[in-house]
Amino acid sequence: MTDKDFYTQWIDGIPCKLKEPFDFSFLNEYGKVFKVYDSQDSGNICFGVKDGETKYFIKFAGAPTIRSRVSKDEAIERIKSTVQVYKDLAHPVLNNLIDAKEIDSGYALVFEWTDAECMGRQYPESRKLFMEMSDNVRLNVFDEILRFHAHVIKQGYVAIDFYDGCIMYDFKTGQTVLCDIEFYSKMPYKNPIGRMWGSSRFMSPEEFELGAQIDELTNVYTMGATAFALFGDDRNKCIKSWTLSDKLYKVAKKAINNKRSDRQQSIEQFIIEWKGAIS
Repeated sequence: MTDKDFYTQWIDGIPCKLKEPFDFSFLNEYGKVFKVYDSQDSGNICFGVKDGETKYFIKFAGAPTIRSRVSKDEAIERIKSTVQVYKDLAHPVLNNLIDAKEIDSGYALVFEWTDAECMGRQYPESRKLFMEMSDNVRLNVFDEILRFHAHVIKQGYVAIDFYDGCIMYDFKTGQTVLCDIEFYSKMPYKNPIGRMWGSSRFMSPEEFELGAQIDELTNVYTMGATAFALFGDDRNKCIKSWTLSDKLYKVAKKAINNKRSDRQQSIEQFIIEWKGAIS
């Protein structure tokens, strides 16, 4: 993408890349912008805003973002539907939603601020730092991810569009924070569109099949793919790039089997096998 492909707008001295100018004056209610996240493909744009000692993370749908794969209306409707999802799936590792409101030109979610940084490929600097941490630290992060998704299943939901961009880590406190659960849905759920939302690196075969059942077995696959993102190569998923034991590789490889019946049959079974392979 060249400079000609986007417009740079300055908000409180912070650059923001957009397709065209946009009125973000509603942010003044929360303080001054000190951080902008404008690289998402969800149609959302996010801000770090500070009012005195209080910081907020604000996610907004309705602006002309440069990488959006959906229309403005789709982005707004999706973020609105997220409010109940965050309430139902509240958890210590999930970023805490404190407000949601209509804005004239869109819809905003207001979260407590976290100093955690994203490990997604779209943020290469923080990803590099994350991947340079010890396997033991990343094992602890993975444990938090597994426990959260066991909680998701217990609440009657299925995780959709989970990928490395949903994983954040606070390098100072060692805290794992998960975000971007907009597409998580109540079960039963069937694939409504064919190629579903998400990164293909983390998606099971049923997420490409119209009408296929999307359920806990789908999430077992996602957790296996996440293991490769943390400890190997999430593109080719081969043992050559795997940094942990062969036993743990076999657990992760089983989870990403194209045949649903050959995967672990629950998140809890995956956790049991994973921990067994560690010990």
